[in-house]
Amino acid sequence: MRLVLTLIATLAAGPALAAGGTDPDWPCIQRKQPHLSLGQMWTGPMPDEATLQLARDSRIVALAERLEQRRLPMDQAEAQIAAFAETADNMRLTALMQAVLDRIEPDRSALIGGIARYGNRQVALARRIEERRATMAAMEAAETPDFDAIDAEERALDWDRRIFTERQQSLTYVCETPVILEQRAFALARAIASHLTD
Repeated sequence: MRLVLTLIATLAAGPALAAGGTDPDWPCIQRKQPHLSLGQMWTGPMPDEATLQLARDSRIVALAERLEQRRLPMDQAEAQIAAFAETADNMRLTALMQAVLDRIEPDRSALIGGIARYGNRQVALARRIEERRATMAAMEAAETPDFDAIDAEERALDWDRRIFTERQQSLTYVCETPVILEQRAFALARAIASHLTD
């Protein structure tokens, strides 16, 4: 019981304490960074309207889609960027970076929204576990306990605890995913910016 109460407190209040955030829906120890912006990672010129239009060019879009895939190792991504940079000016390189961000940012934002919902479900499940425990205690304290009902409640409690524990174990991986996407965006920005000319 104490473990579940601790987990409720951790899920409900821990993010604000551990990550310095104020969002009660955020269950991760990593600080919540809802959105990425080009200015956070890009040392090159900021895109103007012409560059934003160029970021929708089919060749640039196709390359950006390949680069943002985490299964593509960074050394291969860097090689593809270098090949592109052989014939690309600063405007095209900036357009490529914008196209990469246009693909990573929505995926990352959707993940962050999903994590918040995940945390809410965990808090709700932890509360349900405590309610089941209280119900079982009341049933056991009855003058004439209904042992079949107690057994049924105990099975439901065990099932809820099992689900809670499995989800809690997955939370570490789930929380790391937006960070991995953020790191990839920064690494790609560095790789693309390394080909900018003065």
